[in-house]
Amino acid sequence: MEIDQQANAPFTAYQKLVVFLLAITQFTVVLDFMVMSPMGDILMKAIDLKPSQFGIAVSAYAFSAGASGLLTAGFADRFDRKKLLLFFYSGFIVGTFFCGFANDYWTLVAARIVTGLFGGVIGSISMAIITDIFTLQQRGRVMGFVQMGFGASQVLGIPIGLYIANNWGWHSAFLWIAVMALIIVIIIAVKLIPITAHIGLQKHQSALKHLWSTFSQKEYRIGFLATALLSIGGYMMMPFGSAFAVNNLHVSHEQLPLLFMISGVASLIIMPIVGKLSDRYDKFKIFALASIWLMVVVLIYTNLGVTPFYLVVILNILMMAGILSRMTPSSALISAVPEMKDRGAFMSISSSLQQLAGGVAASLAGVIIVQQTKESPLEHYPTLGIIVVLLSVLSIFMIYRVSRMIKRRRPIS
Repeated sequence: MEIDQQANAPFTAYQKLVVFLLAITQFTVVLDFMVMSPMGDILMKAIDLKPSQFGIAVSAYAFSAGASGLLTAGFADRFDRKKLLLFFYSGFIVGTFFCGFANDYWTLVAARIVTGLFGGVIGSISMAIITDIFTLQQRGRVMGFVQMGFGASQVLGIPIGLYIANNWGWHSAFLWIAVMALIIVIIIAVKLIPITAHIGLQKHQSALKHLWSTFSQKEYRIGFLATALLSIGGYMMMPFGSAFAVNNLHVSHEQLPLLFMISGVASLIIMPIVGKLSDRYDKFKIFALASIWLMVVVLIYTNLGVTPFYLVVILNILMMAGILSRMTPSSALISAVPEMKDRGAFMSISSSLQQLAGGVAASLAGVIIVQQTKESPLEHYPTLGIIVVLLSVLSIFMIYRVSRMIKRRRPIS
């Protein structure tokens, strides 16, 4: 592998501030979505949900986020990205508070829809900000640090959320997230500088025309399809992860916070390392190796029966390493696909497709998974593993096409 000599370009003080703000924002948004999975067994038993209903409750966020992304894509490059971030993050906070007051299946689904309408766009706005402020040679490190929110949500967020849910009810976990986010949105309002260099580059196109022109470009569609495939594979196993651990592997509810905390600590170690490697070496090769790693671990994990807790922990760390080592290089590559004038629209459409694909995956998983009683093992979980492996193979091919496309161009800033 050739080393990229520009990979060591240092961050300015303001760039470090932006990385911190986007990472902590990502922490709350990811936590809001991720906490549904570890609380899955609690929720299914607390409000008497069938697997298919829980799948819908999870996918409601994804489907509404996908719809929101498409609706806002045409306008995403017409406004200051700071103002967009503040608007949608504020709506996300309102939706999360709503989740904290849901008391049955239908109000929970409604609350997840509201949260998704706003929360699902935040990732695309953050990606556009990253692409505007950082060069391609810096983005692997940036993605690594920003996506540490994923690991941090497990190290601190999910264990604390589970502790709160176990002691004060699952509603309290959402209220805790909303209060944290309220503090963060104030910091963003004070510290983030307006981002407006992209405004006016659309040549006075209407929002609908800008959306269509972005979606109709062949190179952009390659990036969209790659994103969708990655999302389906990523979401397929997630919603029923805790229920599988509790009912099939016999991990106790008391052990779940520890399991997620250890996996999260591993994530915090892995993400910066993968980010640096992605900037120094070929991003596609890093992605392909991580995908092969993940396929092997998934096939082993999904076929387990009752398993000692230490072995469950080890396999979760190995699986997390594969998942996160795919996210960083693929995100960096896909971020280089759009031109500056289309970045907001591209990221919004990409985020929309990501969420819609995730919603399809969660719903499909809910249909595939069967549980005879609340305490019985989940059935057909290995089928999900096989589907994830097949999707991973397709993802390698699509990210290869993205990588080849980027290499044909001049260096992109």
